[in-house]
Amino acid sequence: MNDQQLDISALDRAVQRLDEGWGRYQQDVSDLQIRDGLIQRFEFTYEISHKLLKRYLAMISPTPALYAQIAFQELIRAGNEQGLLLGEWPAWRRYRDMRAKTSHTYDESIALAVVAEIPQFLLEARYLRDQLRERLQ
Repeated sequence: MNDQQLDISALDRAVQRLDEGWGRYQQDVSDLQIRDGLIQRFEFTYEISHKLLKRYLAMISPTPALYAQIAFQELIRAGNEQGLLLGEWPAWRRYRDMRAKTSHTYDESIALAVVAEIPQFLLEARYLRDQLRERLQ
């Protein structure tokens, strides 16, 4: 591994906030403000997860430049090969599609579809955080 250190505190906070948001939403699934906040927390947790996965893989690679323009599918494949992810490409493609749809949360059916996937994504984000934490110690 390179001498540089990777700070995963943003991912840790994002996972905690997404988990907290999920708990609040479960108390009242009719509260649209909580639901919208939950979706926003999903957005930033997804973005941070994606960026840290890419940074970590570049950091441990003998050829980090390969990760500068890597396709998303290849990034997920590499993350799986390193044991950093629970889900494979189909699951992460779903999360990516969910993220793309979050700008349309005014559409009730889209908002509900995104929210329905959050528990599985939360498991994934926790796993990535825990794997990164363990490997960076």
